[in-house]
Amino acid sequence: MNHILLICKKELKSYFASPIAYILMAFFGLIFGFGFWTATRDMVRYSFQAQMMGQQAQMNVNDQIIRPLLGFASTVALFLIPMITMRTFAEEKSRGTIELLMTSPVKDSQIILGKWLGAMLLYLCVLGMSMINIALLFAWGKPDLKPVLIAYLGLILQGGCLLGIGVFISTTTRNQIIAGGVTFFVCLFLWLLSWFTAFDTSGAMSVVNYLSIVTHFENFSKGVLELKDVVFYLSMIFFSLFLTSRAMESLRWRA
Repeated sequence: MNHILLICKKELKSYFASPIAYILMAFFGLIFGFGFWTATRDMVRYSFQAQMMGQQAQMNVNDQIIRPLLGFASTVALFLIPMITMRTFAEEKSRGTIELLMTSPVKDSQIILGKWLGAMLLYLCVLGMSMINIALLFAWGKPDLKPVLIAYLGLILQGGCLLGIGVFISTTTRNQIIAGGVTFFVCLFLWLLSWFTAFDTSGAMSVVNYLSIVTHFENFSKGVLELKDVVFYLSMIFFSLFLTSRAMESLRWRA
């Protein structure tokens, strides 16, 4: 466990020792902040228009602001996660330090978990930028807390799933740009699967639709916690890290 925490700490420190972490946090905060401003502006405008027409506006902060915003955050994460994971193993290969890492008295599973946890903590820091805007809604309004917490849980699980995929892809190349690009297209493909199967309810398409990360995030965004969605994300995380361990074993044999 100590080895995992040490590697995790080293990974997180390397992110913040370079501009990567600050750029990602600033970019996400800027984009999410713009979406927050747009959503609140539209809600206030609708409220004023309803009052001027003598109507009673039925406003729900969770449905009209928070839910669309957190759904938007899950989409923005598709662009940010490849930037987080592309360096995990590809940088070690390009610098020639992967041999030192693999010959150290640390198990492959500890190395993988440490790097994945480091990437996960950076993702949580990036995601935390959105909490500033959400906190303003709780300061000035009365949104329901439970759906917000469930939606954030969905974002964390979805992020962990995509980060696991990105870490695996990073073990297959020494080029960080290639690792980031392939990770983005794989994540985008998993995101688009729900579109491809939107108008087809056959058995095969139902299976394909089940593999979409969007399909499983929908319940979380609505504030509904379903066990099948949690199991899907945890299974994808485990499977991705399992593939990463097999890739590490392959590197040892080739070395």
